[in-house]
Amino acid sequence: MATRQKTVTQKKNIYPKVISAIWLLFIAGLVVFVLYIYAVSINFLNLFGELPSTRSLENPKSELASELYAADNMLLGKYFRENRSPVDYDELPDNLVNALVATEDIRFEDHSGIDPEAMGRVAAAILTGRSKGGGSTLTQQVAKNLFRTRGEDLNNGLLNDIPGVRILIHKTKEWIMAVKLEQSYTKKEILVMYLNIFEFGSNAFGIKSASKTFFNKDVQDLEVQESAVLVGLFKNPNFYSPRFNPENAKRRRNVVLSQMVKYDFITEADYKQLKDTDIKLNYRVENQNIGLAPYFRTEASKFLRQWCRENGYDLYADGLKIYTTIDSRMQQYAEQALQEHMKERQKAFFEQWKGRNPWRDRNGQEIKGFAEAAIRRTSRYQSLKAQFDGNQDSINYYLNKKVPMTIFTWDGTKEVEMSPMDSLKYYKHFLQAGFMAMEPQTGHIKAWVGGINYQHFKYDHVKQGARQPGSTFKPFLYTAAMEHGYYPCYEVIDTETCVPLPDGTMWCPNNSENKFSGQKYTLRKALAESVNSISAFLVNKLGAETLAATARRLGISTPLDATPSLALGTSDVTLYDMVGAYGTFANAGTWVEPTFITRIEDKHGNVLQEFRPQTKEALSEETAYLMIHMLQAATEPGGTAYGLRWRNKLTADIGAKTGTTQNQSDAWFMGITPNLVCGTWVGGEDRSIHFRSLRDGQGAKLAMPVYGAFMQKVFADKSLDISKGPFAKPSTPLSVELDCSIYNQGMPVDSSKQNEFLQLPSEIDLDLDF
Repeated sequence: MATRQKTVTQKKNIYPKVISAIWLLFIAGLVVFVLYIYAVSINFLNLFGELPSTRSLENPKSELASELYAADNMLLGKYFRENRSPVDYDELPDNLVNALVATEDIRFEDHSGIDPEAMGRVAAAILTGRSKGGGSTLTQQVAKNLFRTRGEDLNNGLLNDIPGVRILIHKTKEWIMAVKLEQSYTKKEILVMYLNIFEFGSNAFGIKSASKTFFNKDVQDLEVQESAVLVGLFKNPNFYSPRFNPENAKRRRNVVLSQMVKYDFITEADYKQLKDTDIKLNYRVENQNIGLAPYFRTEASKFLRQWCRENGYDLYADGLKIYTTIDSRMQQYAEQALQEHMKERQKAFFEQWKGRNPWRDRNGQEIKGFAEAAIRRTSRYQSLKAQFDGNQDSINYYLNKKVPMTIFTWDGTKEVEMSPMDSLKYYKHFLQAGFMAMEPQTGHIKAWVGGINYQHFKYDHVKQGARQPGSTFKPFLYTAAMEHGYYPCYEVIDTETCVPLPDGTMWCPNNSENKFSGQKYTLRKALAESVNSISAFLVNKLGAETLAATARRLGISTPLDATPSLALGTSDVTLYDMVGAYGTFANAGTWVEPTFITRIEDKHGNVLQEFRPQTKEALSEETAYLMIHMLQAATEPGGTAYGLRWRNKLTADIGAKTGTTQNQSDAWFMGITPNLVCGTWVGGEDRSIHFRSLRDGQGAKLAMPVYGAFMQKVFADKSLDISKGPFAKPSTPLSVELDCSIYNQGMPVDSSKQNEFLQLPSEIDLDLDF
């Protein structure tokens, strides 16, 4: 009995000691833990690596795509390394927020960055070997992803290479940053951060891009099952991708939906209705090859990159908002008109050259070695040359070896086996095109189509490419003539005209049909019918230097060869410059620089810069109006653009000019209405590629139909309010009469103005005899 009493007494004495020991261990552990946390926070002795700076906490930075908007606020595209556009909390549907919280952190509203219950669950799982889910809160995941807490730059401490310890340090840093985030931001802000920074796969960064990529919807329009799919991606974006692993995605979606049932966000009936439905995607990965105005977006990026360099911004990461002059409706009409026409013309081109190659010299003979010379300019050839040290046999072997490839056709892409050489020959058979529309009073570019398909043909034929304009250059010659005393009703005989050249030879151009009528042409009629002999007459009287100077004054920036043949458009120009120059006629003689950016804002909506185009008084009001009057003749019976009236049923006041270069290599069309100036170019990628006949390759047939179809669509859209005329008259009375019948009768209506009407330039009086 005494022994038993003694044992009980001993146990009573031991319990307080055990409890005291436990408390001491707990307090010591707590002190050690606090000291450990503090040591990590200050990177004691560089054992743990740095924490993100306080400044980065106050201004958390993730890469944001810059967005390019049309004038009517439609998003044209983005510039990004990571396709990320931010959303605000107010844009999030309740079903998305509920799905996220139910699946990832149901106690999100209750904890302060660290969830003790979740941490306990993880600890128990480690001890028992049973996983019950992760212990990271949403805030910790934000810290991990936003501040890259597991990146090498923050984990170069002395203890970071020890297995196990490294993970503990990572988690500790995330705890610290999570608490700091909770102290600095509201719960809504943290949740939005999480949704904005996550990479969902398929080049979608952030919930806004993911919604567009997988469902082609704005975030606020997501349905509950779609929100569940996207939330499911947080576990593993690749394994649960609805595009590449649809069955996995469906199972994960149902897990998310079941979590929503568990926490009463949806009913059991809703779950049963949704769980067996397939995921309906509207999948569309955003990239530079798709969407509206891809050529324009690329050209705009050249200007924007330079602006960003000069102003200290990153176009691909700073979330700029760039507002352009492009009208999304006109852009769509332009792309449709060009594609519809080019598909039809390409079919005719293939048929005309069936079984033959279209690269021909001036005599119509196939150019030998054309494809071989062309392929030497490609990156593929240069790569093979470097790989085989210039061994031509090896290079030729791989250039002629068939490989699987995807090629462009007007009926969609096609999977084929084709050698690189055959691929080059195939693509050289395609006609290319460019189109631009501009408001002449402001210089605002409203539509820009740089080619037939951006994915397969990157070269821009609006501003990047320059080609001979042919007869569309003639209005600059006639402008110079108006400024030197000529007038629309002045008459010249259509006969061979030879202009002496500096080397002692003569330049004697033919008309398009290689004959001269011997008839008198008014200058207005001569321009309307594009009579070359009259242009030769004028350049002989005015001089090629005068013509070149006039063209430069109207905005032509490419080098001009000041020789007589310039009158027929033999120097290369860009479509961009030509539209700007023609805009001068419609803008009462004031040239306005074509422009496409109106303002740039930062990611917060602060205006960084607004843009105003350069202007220049290039012509008098009267000269500009006289040229409009002359260009209108092309759309009258007998004019080269009369097809706009009977084919496209366009009744508006339109000034126009067609252009066709030698051997039908380049087809042009320029069209003017009071508040819209347009230009079209069509031709082969190389100048030696062309239709075999003038009938098929002329500007009126190859280029003008694009303009005609575009204007039909534009005029039909009443929301655009494009003027059908008339053109505004000068503010002062004209000094010349536009009614040529007065001259033909030999007597002006007002005899007091007879000398004014009939006076010829003095330098012409000396040697003309009609």
